Amino acid sequence: MRRSRSKNIQPLLRESHLSKNDLVAPLFVDENLTEPLLITAMPGQFRYPVSGIARVAEQLWGQGIRAILLFGIPVTKDPVAQSAYDPDGVIQQAVRNVKAAVPSMVVITDVCACEYTTHGHCGIVGETRCGEKDLLNDASLELMNEIAVSHAVAGADIVAPSCMLDGMVGSIRQALDDAEFEEVLIMSYSTKFASALYGPFREAAGSGYEFGDRTTYQLNPGNSREAYLESRMDMDEGADILMVKPAGFYLDVLAGIATLGLPVAAYQVSGEYSMIKAAAAQGWIKERETVLESLICIKRAGADLIITYFASDVCRWLDEE
Repeated sequence: MRRSRSKNIQPLLRESHLSKNDLVAPLFVDENLTEPLLITAMPGQFRYPVSGIARVAEQLWGQGIRAILLFGIPVTKDPVAQSAYDPDGVIQQAVRNVKAAVPSMVVITDVCACEYTTHGHCGIVGETRCGEKDLLNDASLELMNEIAVSHAVAGADIVAPSCMLDGMVGSIRQALDDAEFEEVLIMSYSTKFASALYGPFREAAGSGYEFGDRTTYQLNPGNSREAYLESRMDMDEGADILMVKPAGFYLDVLAGIATLGLPVAAYQVSGEYSMIKAAAAQGWIKERETVLESLICIKRAGADLIITYFASDVCRWLDEE
């Protein structure tokens, strides 16, 4: 086997490759800001003002990034997330600004309510049949429809519902089609685990919840068959792209879902980013080598797209190779 591992031969026989076209850069847009704000839990990442997001998109385009995923932090929150589908809401403004500056940038929008609700859950909350306070599935579907259509009106190329509701893809697909946005794709957070790795994101997006947790609508980390079934159901409802989130801890699940045949995105989440950053800052690991290894492993497992906060850094490193 070592005959094929010489320095000159290795590049010819490499099975998995990482390119800029694999990368999606997630960005936080804050309606309350006039200047970028550093996210303490995610060194090197910022919340950007609406007025500055087009400039960030231009810089990423210049590096070779062709897709961004937008998360919004609004001025006002309420129990039913009205600002999430406001025609002049934070994401709606951001999409228009990016598209005006970089028309060819693929703009993906997170379709959820956790950043827009006072309770921090992903949709409409009410009392269940058991008398407990929880996310209401069907009422939340109507909200997701409104959010998705408002993003499409603003110019989004892909909407990405992340709330893990039953029937969300079919409902949004019908709403988009009825509004004559048949060409807008749905990238479903089809397999999203109730992970401990989302902590830094909650600082970044202001999406902590005031009661309970999200285990009644996100997946148990121990359930691989259920994870596969969730993605299969979303595929049957009309998803164009499936997603596994988080990425690194769930490569076995990613590999299984890749066999379904649809394009698959893997989200290297905030906790994964912050752990690498923290260890590298201590000198325990080499950041560049660790990041590139983590991403090539995600590709090897079957991902077509990788959503990663390291996207800009990776473009620079790829240019240096």
